[in-house]
Amino acid sequence: MTESIDPATLDAIDHRLLNLLQADASRSNQALAEAAHVSPATALRRVRRLVEGGVIERQVAIVSPALVGGLSAIVEVTLDRQGAEHVAAFEARAVAEAPVQQCYRVSPGPDLVLVLWLPDMAAYHALVQRLFTQDANVRNVKSFFATHRAKFEPAVALPSPTP
Repeated sequence: MTESIDPATLDAIDHRLLNLLQADASRSNQALAEAAHVSPATALRRVRRLVEGGVIERQVAIVSPALVGGLSAIVEVTLDRQGAEHVAAFEARAVAEAPVQQCYRVSPGPDLVLVLWLPDMAAYHALVQRLFTQDANVRNVKSFFATHRAKFEPAVALPSPTP
């Protein structure tokens, strides 16, 4: 990755490309260029700059959970000791676990919120043992299991480009 890009320097073309890619990153460079009303060379150069500058973190395929089954859980974690080193240690253990899809430090309330995807309840219980029960610094865990997903939109709303 090269030097990071200042979001204030993104122009209307960058915004069009980012919005198009957030909607469908699988389109060819030719199709992306046509939709953004730029040349293919411009689209390729701009996207490469956005990737190298850290604006585009990565491009992924999102698999439908309905295809593989399993369960989603949102978990609040409160620690006994909230010193930076204690929170960082727990966070490092959490993000190393494959079922942890997202990990956020939050305030106020619990110290962290985790979003999990697991194949079944047995896998959830195994994760609970590894991550929560065996950690003496975990004071409280509150889990919420998703029963229905009404919306999942990972796109980030972009601010208006600077003129």
